[in-house]
Parts: sequence; C-alpha cells; structure tokens
Amino acid sequence: MSTTTSSDTSAGLAAFDRTTSVWGPITLGLGLLVSLAAALYAAFGSGMGITGVELVTAVVAVLATFGVIAIIEPISYFPILGRSAMYQAFLIGNIANKLLPAAVVAQANLGERPGTRRAELIAGSAIIGAVLIHITTLILFVGILGTWLVGMLPAPLIATARGYILPAVFGAVVLQSVVAMKSRRTTIVAVVVAALIVFVVVPLVPALTFYATALAVIITIVVSWFARSKTPPSAAATADSEASPAAHISKPTH
Repeated sequence: MSTTTSSDTSAGLAAFDRTTSVWGPITLGLGLLVSLAAALYAAFGSGMGITGVELVTAVVAVLATFGVIAIIEPISYFPILGRSAMYQAFLIGNIANKLLPAAVVAQANLGERPGTRRAELIAGSAIIGAVLIHITTLILFVGILGTWLVGMLPAPLIATARGYILPAVFGAVVLQSVVAMKSRRTTIVAVVVAALIVFVVVPLVPALTFYATALAVIITIVVSWFARSKTPPSAAATADSEASPAAHISKPTH
C-alpha cells in the first residue's frame, strides 16, 4: 500500500513539474511583454519626447545600480520558495515584503523546513493566500477607505510609521526563517557575515554599498557550506522518513 501511494505521489509531482516547466516561463514571458509594452508606449507613444538615447541611458543606469539584485534575489529566494513558487512570486512581485514572509510563516506553522517538495507546495499555497488577502485589503482599505483613513491620521505619525514598516517586515521574516530552518550554524554564520558587511566592510569601502547584499549572500552560502555538519543522518531516522508516505514529498528539491 505504501509503495503504491509513494508511486502515485512521485507521478503526481512529475506531472506537476512538467506543467510548471511549461506554463511558468510562458506566464513570466507574457508578463514581461505586457510590462515592456506599457513602458515603451509611455516613452514613445504618449508624446513625451523621450529619445532612444535617453531610454538606453536610463536602462544602463538602473542596471548598474540594481542589476546585481536580478542575480541575488533568485539565488536567495529559491531555497525557500522552490521552482513553482518562484514563477508565482516573480510574476506577482513584492516578494521580500509580502510573498516571502507568507511562505516562511506557512512553512514554519506546518513544521516543514525550506528546501523540500512539501515546502515548495506550501509556499505556493501561501502566495495564493497572500495575493487574495492583498487584493481584498487594497479594494477595501485603499480603494474605499484609503483616502479617508490617511486623511484622519496625523502627518508625523504617518512619517514615523513609514520608517519602521520595512524593518518590522524583514525582522519578522528573519525570525521565522531561523525558526523554520532550525540550523544553528547557518544562522550564526549569516548574522556574523551580515554584521561584518554592514558595520565593517561598507564603512571602509563605501563603493560596495550597492553590492552589500550580494556579498553577504554569497559569503554566507560559501561559509555555511564548509561549516555544515558532516555527520550523515542516522539509519533509523532515514527508515522512518522513507516509511511515511507524507514524508515522501519532504525530500529535498533538486
């Protein structure tokens, strides 16, 4: 019975991967075309007088400043989200401050460590829930009550709140990630490397400010790899995990 269930699960995941590998790039490509079409129309079809040289200059400036993020973000998010949820996240946007926290919280509450097939499915479901809640709150609090509510709040209060929103979000994400991963060595390495980059390297070499995140991620990955536990899992634990059909989709993704 367990063998049949395991085979069915493997077949279902294989079909899911095939579908994802086809429709994921297609939907991302369509999103890219729509975004570029809107931007190109605003630049050249709205009579704003933007030249091709100005457009290229602006694109080069953005790439020079934020191009490294296009490399670092997929590397940073993939271990938590997995392939299918990555397609969702990069098509929707607001990954760091909305979708990633939702995925991390869902995985932690369901007791699943990032990097497994089950964690990937949990992340995808969490992203769907986050989007539905986001759309609902946008319609209600922004579209209907937004102007009235903001007008009722004092300007100093709004300015102060804006300064704490992003740190609060990232603080929650870091804490949930630490709890979900349950990897003391990786946590210590990440904290030490990030602190050194922010408080030592960047002040000494200000030119590396825009590459601080990239450096922290790459160095943390390398150091964590060499500092990882070399002890293989016990035979009893391996047998228990293989005997459970529910644990079959908790195997690491590749």
